[in-house]
Amino acid sequence: MPKHIDVTELILRDAHQSLMATRMSIEDMIPACADLDQAGYWSVECWGGATFDSCIRFLNEDPWERLRTFRKLMPNTRLQMLLRGQNLLGYRHYEDHVVERFVHKAAENGMDVFRVFDALNDIRNLKCAVAAVKAAGKHAQGTICYTTSPLHTTEQFVAMAKRLQDLQCDSICIKDMAALLKPHAAYEIVRGIKESCGEDIRVQVHVHSTTGVTLVSLMEAIKAGADCVDTAISSLSLGPGHNPTESLVEMLDGTGYTTSLDMERLLNLKRYFNKVRPRYAEFLSNITGVETEIFQSQIPGGMISNMEGQLKQQGAGDRMQEVLEEVPRVRKDAGYPPLVTPSSQIVGTQAVFNVLLGRYKVLSGEFADLMLGYYGETIGPRDTALVEQAAKHAKKQPIDIRPADLLKPEWQELRTKAIEQKGCDGTDEDVLSYAMFPQVAAKFFGTRSEGPKNLGKDPNAKVVIAPLPSVVTVNGVMREPVTYDVKLNGTTHKVTVSAS
Repeated sequence: MPKHIDVTELILRDAHQSLMATRMSIEDMIPACADLDQAGYWSVECWGGATFDSCIRFLNEDPWERLRTFRKLMPNTRLQMLLRGQNLLGYRHYEDHVVERFVHKAAENGMDVFRVFDALNDIRNLKCAVAAVKAAGKHAQGTICYTTSPLHTTEQFVAMAKRLQDLQCDSICIKDMAALLKPHAAYEIVRGIKESCGEDIRVQVHVHSTTGVTLVSLMEAIKAGADCVDTAISSLSLGPGHNPTESLVEMLDGTGYTTSLDMERLLNLKRYFNKVRPRYAEFLSNITGVETEIFQSQIPGGMISNMEGQLKQQGAGDRMQEVLEEVPRVRKDAGYPPLVTPSSQIVGTQAVFNVLLGRYKVLSGEFADLMLGYYGETIGPRDTALVEQAAKHAKKQPIDIRPADLLKPEWQELRTKAIEQKGCDGTDEDVLSYAMFPQVAAKFFGTRSEGPKNLGKDPNAKVVIAPLPSVVTVNGVMREPVTYDVKLNGTTHKVTVSAS
């Protein structure tokens, strides 16, 4: 009797986030829901990550209504989301009550499985969210962000899995966001977790496909005892995306393992999304082949294309190689954080600044906070001189406590500000939307009545990346420090340009 391997389908979240900048509209998802619901998946990832932001920023779509729609159309399937721990779906830490309220409302609106991660693998930033998921009676999946460095070892990842088990997580996910997980490492880590935490601990493996090696990694993880793996329907797979669902099914044929997925349903989905994909041609990633250079830079595929755009806007498209070489240096200086939202954006943007303006002549506010511990602990020490520079830049001192412990209760203030916005309906869901993205949500509330937009229908839509400001100099010498608001990668950074 073949051993059953569960599969999580990524087509409604990470697949289109990785390949078409999260622009897929609910209009193009609804027709696929019946086949997704009947194909035999363990879960369908359909919410969280960047989808919440994209819904209200670009698609004029209420993300809560999207979740309710999925719950109605896929009654037989677990719905899964990606949650950034104490950051929720935003880019800052939220006070514990806000985290608890968000998880409760997500569960109430139909979410079943919460994959909870922290960009720095700081367990302290996961505790509140995991506890909230458990309190809601839902599946809490504790997540290990996989990366490589001189300090990251199999033993270190296994130890983190044990700590997640101690938090009462229902399962452990190995999340490889940059396709760095090679086959041997996949086997060793999964086997190590099973031996340390017990064979009954549920282990799930999530990999991207950018480096070309990770379908083999999934096979090795399965041999080591993985219970579930993530894939995406082939018409939205590969490149900076994920391995094809159909390929996984065929790979397991005759091996003693089976997914029990309905291949006819999978092929229906393949054909359907083959028709959908061309509508979003403007947003499709330019990375279609294999990028083994990522083993050195460790930059997730989506970040590479974004940095290319940033450099081209500055007339510096030929300096991409310099940026790729600078990223590992910045990462080392910052204590070897994994590169995943938001740390990937923070480190990547700092590398661009270093190449264009000189090493650490400019610090983003986010990079300063990373250096000072306001995102949490890193596995390695941070560069001492840079910590001092960051403290001067940010006008605050380093911390070693859980960042959220510094936060005061904020729910009532958020609620008061949210209901002041024209179009806010006063529900907790709207308050939470406002909490995640205040300016974007305020605009969305005012246009919500116009209904969702499908950007796939508009061939003239453009993605605009604001240029860096020029540096003011006198006789070739930089003047006193000047602070600018710089928009890069969809995020506004406060940066100070100084002579030192």
